Amino acid sequence: MEYDVHIYTDGAAKGNPGNGGYGVVMEWVGKPYKKEFYEGFRLTTNNRMELLAVIVGLEKLKNPNTRVLVISDSKYVVDSVVKKWVLGWEKKKFADRKNSDLWKRFLIIYRKHIVDFKWIKGHNNHPQNERCDELAVMASMQAKLSVDSFYENTASKE
Repeated sequence: MEYDVHIYTDGAAKGNPGNGGYGVVMEWVGKPYKKEFYEGFRLTTNNRMELLAVIVGLEKLKNPNTRVLVISDSKYVVDSVVKKWVLGWEKKKFADRKNSDLWKRFLIIYRKHIVDFKWIKGHNNHPQNERCDELAVMASMQAKLSVDSFYENTASKE
């Protein structure tokens, strides 16, 4: 398939749980157009940030049915989608599933586009992945961090 957009993503958390952040690099195929996004949170997990990076990238797309390749170093995210685990979790209403809030949000935006996933090895000198990692780490170390309220409200109950 030919893609309109490549979305590179990464997430980070210091302490896991701890301060975390995500980084996204979006590139329009065949055009010199690139955007970067990032945000940091005061208490979250690496997996939440990996998934949130994908969600934010997809939510930034303005046109429905955009053909997208998401490139991530997260086996958690890539395998959950490619192996269709998330669809099974959805059928079971995400019972006893971590990050259900984000998976539900993911499925809404995922279904608005034509999305493929590609896993790449992290910290392997891939320029866009390295940039996403820099953005995620930088975001996690900002003085003012956002609140991952779903995680903070449910983590204490687990």
